[in-house]
Amino acid sequence: MPTRNVNLTAEQDAFVEKMVKTGKYQNASEAMRDAVRGLQQRWKQDELKLDILRNQLKAGTDALDGGRFTEIADADLDGVLDKLAATEAR
Repeated sequence: MPTRNVNLTAEQDAFVEKMVKTGKYQNASEAMRDAVRGLQQRWKQDELKLDILRNQLKAGTDALDGGRFTEIADADLDGVLDKLAATEAR
Protein backbone atom coordinates (compact mmCIF):
# COMPACT_ATOMS: atom_id res chain seq x y z
CA MET A 1 0.00 0.00 0.00
CA PRO A 2 1.45 3.43 -0.91
CA THR A 3 2.61 5.62 1.94
CA ARG A 4 2.03 9.39 2.15
CA ASN A 5 3.18 11.88 4.71
CA VAL A 6 0.61 14.54 5.49
CA ASN A 7 0.78 17.64 7.64
CA LEU A 8 -2.21 18.20 9.90
CA THR A 9 -3.07 21.12 12.09
CA ALA A 10 -2.90 20.47 15.82
CA GLU A 11 -6.70 20.41 15.90
CA GLN A 12 -6.91 17.87 13.07
CA ASP A 13 -4.26 15.68 14.67
CA ALA A 14 -6.09 15.78 18.00
CA PHE A 15 -9.31 14.79 16.25
CA VAL A 16 -7.70 11.81 14.52
CA GLU A 17 -6.06 10.79 17.79
CA LYS A 18 -9.42 11.02 19.59
CA MET A 19 -11.09 8.86 16.94
CA VAL A 20 -8.43 6.19 17.44
CA LYS A 21 -8.47 6.37 21.25
CA THR A 22 -12.26 6.08 21.39
CA GLY A 23 -12.15 3.01 19.16
CA LYS A 24 -13.82 4.54 16.12
CA TYR A 25 -10.74 3.53 14.08
CA GLN A 26 -7.96 1.06 14.78
CA ASN A 27 -5.25 3.51 13.78
CA ALA A 28 -4.62 6.92 12.21
CA SER A 29 -4.18 5.44 8.73
CA GLU A 30 -7.65 3.92 8.86
CA ALA A 31 -9.12 7.28 9.93
CA MET A 32 -7.29 9.10 7.15
CA ARG A 33 -8.46 6.58 4.53
CA ASP A 34 -12.03 7.14 5.70
CA ALA A 35 -11.51 10.91 5.42
CA VAL A 36 -10.26 10.51 1.85
CA ARG A 37 -13.28 8.33 1.01
CA GLY A 38 -15.51 11.13 2.32
CA LEU A 39 -13.66 13.64 0.17
CA GLN A 40 -14.05 11.40 -2.87
CA GLN A 41 -17.78 11.08 -2.22
CA ARG A 42 -18.18 14.84 -1.83
CA TRP A 43 -16.37 15.45 -5.13
CA LYS A 44 -18.60 12.91 -6.89
CA GLN A 45 -21.71 14.59 -5.48
CA ASP A 46 -20.43 18.01 -6.56
CA GLU A 47 -19.79 16.69 -10.07
CA LEU A 48 -23.31 15.23 -10.23
CA LYS A 49 -24.77 18.57 -9.11
CA LEU A 50 -22.76 20.37 -11.78
CA ASP A 51 -23.97 17.93 -14.43
CA ILE A 52 -27.58 18.56 -13.37
CA LEU A 53 -27.04 22.33 -13.47
CA ARG A 54 -25.42 22.10 -16.91
CA ASN A 55 -28.35 20.02 -18.21
CA GLN A 56 -30.87 22.48 -16.76
CA LEU A 57 -28.98 25.40 -18.25
CA LYS A 58 -28.94 23.73 -21.66
CA ALA A 59 -32.67 22.96 -21.41
CA GLY A 60 -33.31 26.60 -20.52
CA THR A 61 -31.24 28.03 -23.33
CA ASP A 62 -32.78 25.54 -25.78
CA ALA A 63 -36.24 26.67 -24.65
CA LEU A 64 -35.28 30.30 -25.11
CA ASP A 65 -33.83 29.61 -28.55
CA GLY A 66 -37.02 27.75 -29.49
CA GLY A 67 -39.28 30.53 -28.27
CA ARG A 68 -40.68 28.40 -25.43
CA PHE A 69 -40.85 30.91 -22.61
CA THR A 70 -43.24 33.26 -20.88
CA GLU A 71 -42.41 36.90 -20.40
CA ILE A 72 -43.10 38.24 -16.93
CA ALA A 73 -43.42 41.93 -16.13
CA ASP A 74 -40.99 43.27 -13.53
CA ALA A 75 -43.90 44.14 -11.23
CA ASP A 76 -45.09 40.49 -11.26
CA LEU A 77 -41.71 38.83 -10.82
CA ASP A 78 -41.75 38.59 -7.01
CA GLY A 79 -45.15 36.93 -7.03
CA VAL A 80 -44.14 34.41 -9.67
CA LEU A 81 -40.94 33.55 -7.80
CA ASP A 82 -42.89 33.13 -4.54
CA LYS A 83 -45.25 30.68 -6.27
CA LEU A 84 -42.31 28.73 -7.69
CA ALA A 85 -40.66 28.56 -4.28
CA ALA A 86 -43.90 27.35 -2.69
CA THR A 87 -44.25 24.67 -5.35
CA GLU A 88 -40.65 23.51 -4.83
CA ALA A 89 -41.13 23.38 -1.06
CA ARG A 90 -43.87 20.78 -1.39
